[in-house]
Amino acid sequence: MTWNIPNLLTLLRLLAAPAVAVMFLYFSRPFADWAALILFLSAAITDWFDGHLARTWEQETKLGAMLDPIADKAMVVIALMVIVGYSDVYWTPWLVLPATFILFREVFVSGLREFLGDTAGTLKVTKLAKWKTTAQMVAIAVLFSRGIFEHHFGMNTIGMNAELIDQVLRGEIEDVNNLNYFLTGMVWSGRIGLWLLWIAGILTLITGIDYFRKALPHLREEN
Repeated sequence: MTWNIPNLLTLLRLLAAPAVAVMFLYFSRPFADWAALILFLSAAITDWFDGHLARTWEQETKLGAMLDPIADKAMVVIALMVIVGYSDVYWTPWLVLPATFILFREVFVSGLREFLGDTAGTLKVTKLAKWKTTAQMVAIAVLFSRGIFEHHFGMNTIGMNAELIDQVLRGEIEDVNNLNYFLTGMVWSGRIGLWLLWIAGILTLITGIDYFRKALPHLREEN
């Protein structure tokens, strides 16, 4: 095994994936939301840097090629698990389906690559798959920011008074302590994150079908 700076960055990104979940076990919200968002954004930035440095410095290794996709998948899967697990009753049903698409595809394609073995090179990463990963990363970051709006700004403004929030949203009372500012951020970060997650889920399905189509010639029984 060869350890260099790109590989170390990839390893740190891999370790950051479970750390996102640990934040919610040992810290109260909104501190856990802040920590998870910072860890996730750091990992997403590192994802670009380690590959760029490996190519620029000609330090591409088998270890890095193995760890890089594992780190990507681990970060996305664990972050989605945390977001779905800690989301409120209203948002959870809308998050579950695109998250299921993403998790199913990752397991399915990983199984295909494992089965194909030496011929797994037929399932090379496509441009659409890269766009899929980008959409996933942005969606998850925005959804983490929704938790910050809800538990940080909301707590500081009104102490998370759910009844008061509902009254303002329904227009039954006037704005209280600039409540609409944090509500606007919470609602729109949730909507944008959800739309992006659905886009990522659809792109994930398309890329999964494309990989399966490419793998079909290797799955047919020989006469």
